[in-house]
Amino acid sequence: MPVCAVCGNRSYRDRVVIWDALAEGWGLTPEERAIVDRQQGSYCTACGGNLRSIALAKVILVECGWDGTLQDFVASEQARSLRLLELNEAGTLSPTLRALPGHVFGAYPEVDMRAMPFGDGSFDMIVHSDTLEHVPDPARALRECARVLTPEGALCFTVPVVPGRMSVSRTGLPALYHGDPDHPAEDFRVHTDYGADVWHLVHEAGFESVTLIRFDDALAITASRRAHRPPATRATHLPDPAVAELAAVLGSRSWRMTQPLRAALTAARRMLGGR
Repeated sequence: MPVCAVCGNRSYRDRVVIWDALAEGWGLTPEERAIVDRQQGSYCTACGGNLRSIALAKVILVECGWDGTLQDFVASEQARSLRLLELNEAGTLSPTLRALPGHVFGAYPEVDMRAMPFGDGSFDMIVHSDTLEHVPDPARALRECARVLTPEGALCFTVPVVPGRMSVSRTGLPALYHGDPDHPAEDFRVHTDYGADVWHLVHEAGFESVTLIRFDDALAITASRRAHRPPATRATHLPDPAVAELAAVLGSRSWRMTQPLRAALTAARRMLGGR
């Protein structure tokens, strides 16, 4: 098994989490049920994160350009400037994400993902995990995510994906619920069964760049409103391209561009004895 992106552990255990009524209502074959059980049930023995949560941690680290674990990242100087909105608890990642200085939490459905109470460009990153399938109008929710992100911001999320299927609205189908099978709550009702075309639905919502990242049998999605590396603005009075690119970084208000520079400067100061 690959290294856990949350804590760096390599030991995992399996457990069954899909009950018969859910598998029947979802129309899962035995093979599909085994895959979803692995996505949701297999977990790291050290931090308790299931494969779905670990996949989400992996895309967060990719977006932040961090080579270590999520636990190390949130404690780093680089993470201090990150303005992150967590919509609903992101599985077992929630306690780790809450350690971020710029963390904001919004519980769904109290915070309606279709009309969020945040201004345009309020966050550098939005994270939600297995929540979008419970929103009656997921396209509108994705557009709201795009609105409250900065132009270079990133949306990192998971939805239950069954490989080999296409996404289907459950409108007109029998009600299906996640969560406690004995106490189905309306906010756990499933409105969309997601499949392999989930990237296209994100793209249609206004995200130009959409990437799917796999961790074992689990899948997480990261999306941004524009390309991850915005073209540097080169001033005509700076003929040296390297100097022009450095000037663009220094003058940028983009978290993506300035955050690695701040981290490098912090490391340089430490090497020079804190000067």
